[in-house]
Amino acid sequence: MAGPLSNLRVIEFGGIGPTPFAGSLSGDMDADVLRIERMSAPAVALGPQRRYDFPNRSKRSVILDLKQAAAVGAVKKLIVDVDIIIEGFRPGVMERLGLAPETCRAINPKLVYGRMTAGDRRARSSRKRATTSTISPSPAGCIRSESPIGRPRLRSIWSAISAGGALYLIVGVLAAAFAARETGKGQTVDAAMVDGIVHLMSLFQGLRQQGAWTEGRAENLIDGGASFYRCYAINDDKHVAVGAIEPQFYANLLRVMGLESSSLPDQNDRRAWAELRETFAERFRIRSRGEWAAAAAGRDACLSPVLTMDEAPAHPQLGSR
Repeated sequence: MAGPLSNLRVIEFGGIGPTPFAGSLSGDMDADVLRIERMSAPAVALGPQRRYDFPNRSKRSVILDLKQAAAVGAVKKLIVDVDIIIEGFRPGVMERLGLAPETCRAINPKLVYGRMTAGDRRARSSRKRATTSTISPSPAGCIRSESPIGRPRLRSIWSAISAGGALYLIVGVLAAAFAARETGKGQTVDAAMVDGIVHLMSLFQGLRQQGAWTEGRAENLIDGGASFYRCYAINDDKHVAVGAIEPQFYANLLRVMGLESSSLPDQNDRRAWAELRETFAERFRIRSRGEWAAAAAGRDACLSPVLTMDEAPAHPQLGSR
């Protein structure tokens, strides 16, 4: 059975980050993706070897030196029969190469031109500044809000690349391609990682605006502040995660832990969260991670083992999926 995008042709200009990830997503859905590689790929510290690099899958590739007129001419010939172009260069690069959106759509009026950037390619201050997956979540408030007490941690990098970047880019270009087939007119999709992350932060911004989220770290419902929504260390140097927000799940969690609700502060009394965290932490240290997972199995207690990368593939849920 052909995939849902089997009649779609995509050109991806090689780079790192969201653009190749978006290309692989469309390729996984059976789009015909041609990746145009640079003559010399940028070096990435500690990056995976090509054979282990997920975004390289589900696509073909060709190496072209786009500084040469003949290579640019070859790309323009390809554009005639392409539905989507995606690129993630700094602002102005494609224009200097002679492959600006207007130039490409003069060749193919139905062409959808997807542009991926970290910041804002329209702002003068961003045009010559290198922007990355760490810079994008910083102004969105994401890095600070999700970090525990102490120095903010860069845990948002993959969120910026995949969720805030690639997923918003692919949704945008597919919507534009759908419209182009109806109207005969392509368009430019300007996707920025910072836009996507701000959008993903809507829940937290809403809570903040209604006074239900503080600027303090580890003080809120899902940032480690609540005893019933956080990770706990176990006596074998491993961890379990709990996420029992709903009262019925919280009650089940207490039963699994062997705690009586009548002897504890109210679940949603923020003034008692620190005390409850200590109580939970002490109780979780009495068993191994495996024993807690077994005790919670089938009981809707919202308790799960925190697995390592090597352990995860053997988990039954991942296997079934």
